[in-house]
Amino acid sequence: MTEEQLALLEEALELEKKRSEEYVTKLKYLQADFENFKKRVDRHLEETKKYCAERIVIKLLEIVDELELAVASAHSSGSTNPIVQGVEMTLQKLKKILEAEGVFPIDCLDKPFDPTRHSAIGRVEKEGIKECTVIEEIRKGYIMKEKVIRPSIVKIAVGSTSKTEERGENA
Repeated sequence: MTEEQLALLEEALELEKKRSEEYVTKLKYLQADFENFKKRVDRHLEETKKYCAERIVIKLLEIVDELELAVASAHSSGSTNPIVQGVEMTLQKLKKILEAEGVFPIDCLDKPFDPTRHSAIGRVEKEGIKECTVIEEIRKGYIMKEKVIRPSIVKIAVGSTSKTEERGENA
């Protein structure tokens, strides 16, 4: 083998080494892209599962509301019917199932109004109560795994108009 042939072979070998390094680099990028894609798909799948569970729970909360109304109505009429007891037991079981899934009612009465947890539909003049305190819950709100899935519908306290007018006159 001549020196010229040897130089050509070494040059070809260097070219192949560079191509090989380029392929390895591209492969590493493809592998990283694939791993990122897998993570994105896994996150999307988890979000989809949460969304589906959330939708079902919101529909179940409507049933909880109706069962609570039925029980309250039966108690207000003084009924001791065994069917009412069955409805109460069903309601309690449904609430336990929801709690096991991380669904809890929002405690809002006598608490400061929080627009991330409450939706105010009315203001009531009340003396002796701090302004913007929740004084009445119209519909229960619920949290699912630390996320508000249904805000509480509430009425909040405001100062009396005479005090508001006095503050305006003194200003």
